[in-house]
Amino acid sequence: MNKVILVGRLTKDPELRRTASGTAVTSFTLAVNKPYKTNGEQTADFISCVVWNGSAENVAKYCSKGSLVAIDGRISTRNYTNQNGQKVYVTEVLCDSVQFIETKKKDTQNVKTEPTNDFMNGYDDFELQDDDLAF
Repeated sequence: MNKVILVGRLTKDPELRRTASGTAVTSFTLAVNKPYKTNGEQTADFISCVVWNGSAENVAKYCSKGSLVAIDGRISTRNYTNQNGQKVYVTEVLCDSVQFIETKKKDTQNVKTEPTNDFMNGYDDFELQDDDLAF
């Protein structure tokens, strides 16, 4: 069984790219706190993550450095030969889902986005009233 569930913070803004066929793919690194401290200081593992398609677009649009997310996916390994002829081995998590726990606002001056159908219409948060709930 190959199953990974992690909760952590993005170490930098996610990178959205597109394949030759136009499929969205976003890469990011997740800092996941270790369950112990070293010399009294919190330490973390830094896990490379990749997400595809609509989820990739959402991560790139709504998450930035410091965003707290939960991911569900699987470990993947691959290798390639770099420009210097050296074999490079890569281990990463291929995310099946990314849940936004706490998003950080992006610097809107530096964000390049393509027009999409934004279901939130630019609203970052909303309030629920007791009478909004059906139960």
